Amino acid sequence: MNATLAGVGALVLWAFLALFSRLAAGIPPLQLTAMSFCVAGVLGLAMLAARGRLAALRQPGLVWGHGVGGLFGYHALYFAALAYAPAVEANLLNYLWPLLIVLLSAPILGLRLGPRRLAGAALGFLGCLALLGGGARFPAEAWFGLLCALGCALVWALYSVTAKRLAAVPTEVVAGFCAASAVLAAVAHLAFEPTVVPDARQLLAAGALGLGPVGAAFFLWDIGMKRGDPRLLGTLAYAVPVASTLLLILSGQGALSLQVAAALALVTGGGWLAATARA
Repeated sequence: MNATLAGVGALVLWAFLALFSRLAAGIPPLQLTAMSFCVAGVLGLAMLAARGRLAALRQPGLVWGHGVGGLFGYHALYFAALAYAPAVEANLLNYLWPLLIVLLSAPILGLRLGPRRLAGAALGFLGCLALLGGGARFPAEAWFGLLCALGCALVWALYSVTAKRLAAVPTEVVAGFCAASAVLAAVAHLAFEPTVVPDARQLLAAGALGLGPVGAAFFLWDIGMKRGDPRLLGTLAYAVPVASTLLLILSGQGALSLQVAAALALVTGGGWLAATARA
């Protein structure tokens, strides 16, 4: 239960992703990713060094491929999806990852999926559909971006579910994954984007991202996926876009609507079904 609660902590932090990203508006996405991962990686590696645990980074290539492929691969595909497909459609396909986590936990981990868990995941997706799906058209000419959106959902779901297979790998190694992702994002930024010198507000926002949604959240998620219940966490993950929208509304960057209220009701109902399901 404590590990599952750690995963819930990651979901809470991810709810702040949109708000902090809005505060960092003006910084190109790959540059912002590099800056955020740099904060997470440097702080994580500094903590490892202070504890004399840098030797924990000596892991097989499979572990590094899993970690860096999951963190950087997801973000690279997500930004490509936003570049080549409409944002609403790309986000909707991206948010298939919670449902995929629930579904893949059966064939990959051998976990049981009862009707309550499946119904909870379905309600969560309907809540996401209510929030993000208004006016979605999925234009054929955006096929590459839509494929990237599906790809990022699959990459994150596989990264999350297969983490339990690597339960012996200490969570602190995520610091190395963040540092490597920062380097890859920086290289991609220099190749594809102009560099923007951030102002004080943008620097603070990037720092907040690196401390929370693009930092501590990945450590908490690793704990939750390795030692918690991925079926429950996958269902509860549908609260992220709803909570993110509510935070934007509370900060004065949106207005409460029936669409948001319906999404909140559906996600809450789905979470309750999943939380009360028998193991």
